[in-house]
Amino acid sequence: MKKLWQKLIKPSSKYSILALVLVGIGITLAGTFTVHKGFEFASTTEFCTSCHTMQGNYEEYKQTVHFKNASGVRAECVDCHQPKDLPGKLFRKMEGAKDLYHHFISKKVDTPEKFEDNRLEMAQAVWARMKGQNSKTCKSCHAYESMDHSKQSAKAAFEMNKAAAEDMNCIECHKGIAHELPNMAGGFQKDFEELQTTAKSQGAAAEKLYSLGEKDLFATNNADAKPEGKLLPASEVIVLERKDDMLKVQIEGWLEKSGKGRVLTEYMGKRVFKATIRGDVKAGETLLEEQTDVSTDIVWQHVSVEAWINSDDMIDSIQPIWNYAEDMYGSTCNACHAAPDPAHFTANGWISGLNAMSAYYRLTKTEERTLLKYLQNHGKDTGGAGAH
Repeated sequence: MKKLWQKLIKPSSKYSILALVLVGIGITLAGTFTVHKGFEFASTTEFCTSCHTMQGNYEEYKQTVHFKNASGVRAECVDCHQPKDLPGKLFRKMEGAKDLYHHFISKKVDTPEKFEDNRLEMAQAVWARMKGQNSKTCKSCHAYESMDHSKQSAKAAFEMNKAAAEDMNCIECHKGIAHELPNMAGGFQKDFEELQTTAKSQGAAAEKLYSLGEKDLFATNNADAKPEGKLLPASEVIVLERKDDMLKVQIEGWLEKSGKGRVLTEYMGKRVFKATIRGDVKAGETLLEEQTDVSTDIVWQHVSVEAWINSDDMIDSIQPIWNYAEDMYGSTCNACHAAPDPAHFTANGWISGLNAMSAYYRLTKTEERTLLKYLQNHGKDTGGAGAH
């Protein structure tokens, strides 16, 4: 070890110290130049799109204002996907190795079909990275302090003023501006399939269950009989009896005394629907208490009914349903803009709030009712986020 150290610090007997220093400087400069040119080459759009996996993305990008516009200023691939600082560049290049791995080794994205199947996952990773960096690549061109709101439309100026005040992430509102949006339903629909798998075991054992979707209510344990109501998604029931694949359950809720008394709600005075009842199921209801809503003077009855349902799609905890609905909310409402916190509206207010956006998303009726139930149960007057 001592001899090695002496060799490192002892000047060469053949070359002068100056020569060695100059050689070291030359190697350093050559290395710096090579690294710089390497980064420069690897940061061109031509390099980024040289892999055929990226050709589809490149064609999408060519149709956007970032590629061709009135001012002639083009945003290249690295302007959006690679930070300007050296540590950010190095880290991003290392991350890029993962793309090569999935193309050449795992074969996860080596065909257009596979790429589309995994587009949502990849897009979410990019959005998360941009969010974690406070959208600094976007803001390197689109700085809040450089914006002239008087030249924006009234709606854009209103939204951008709010965004600037909060220093919002650009990616919270601007997705799908350089590439096509992936199928946003892919993630939460897979979550629902996993919930259904879980339900197969839980529905057969637990005493307290929650519905994944809509279920017919029957007065007897005969599923071929005429339904006497419907249990709505994300609704709690207590299991009283099991027979084959049928469950006898108890459902509690609130009814308006002056109405027909067919719609059970989760809360008094709030249109958070739990079930509809009629016929023999309705006839067998038990009155638990009666209260008057002081804000409306409407009399409400807290009742309990018994009915039979099949055991499919019932799980023993509400939280997995809320997690699934939260993903759905993020994938649909957050796809185009920053969606409000669930506690922004009241339970009743969310009905009109979600209905106003119904033209912009594509959900099944059951998915929409589950999403609404999640938002209502985490609304301003039901405790807010985390209360249920």
